[in-house]
Amino acid sequence: MKFGILVNEGPYQHQASDSAYQFTKAALEKGHEIFRVFFYHDGVNNATRLTVPPRDDRNIVDRWSELAKEHNLDLVVCIAAAQRRGLLDENEAKRQGKDANNIAEGFRISGLGQLIEAGIQSERLVVFGD
Repeated sequence: MKFGILVNEGPYQHQASDSAYQFTKAALEKGHEIFRVFFYHDGVNNATRLTVPPRDDRNIVDRWSELAKEHNLDLVVCIAAAQRRGLLDENEAKRQGKDANNIAEGFRISGLGQLIEAGIQSERLVVFGD
């Protein structure tokens, strides 16, 4: 089965991100395809490379980056939600006149059209978070 994943919550405020990660990992292990993981609303905070959790805690951002690298996942961050929360990739930082970017490896910024495409191309769009 081909899944699209929508993550609407941040990595440490809500269980949604952990659940989305575990679901995605399990689906891949069972041979299913993940068309795209789309991060929206506070879910865009899963993509900041500046997250530094305590050593005895899980690093959700690194988990997503590693899973994307291992399985060639398309991790897309909503541009409008990201900008509202201060998340920029190199191109957006330049375009907005900012001197830094903070998107973690494996993530990319794009628009809501990527979410619509995931809904169309996937057999199921699974939503995590409110």
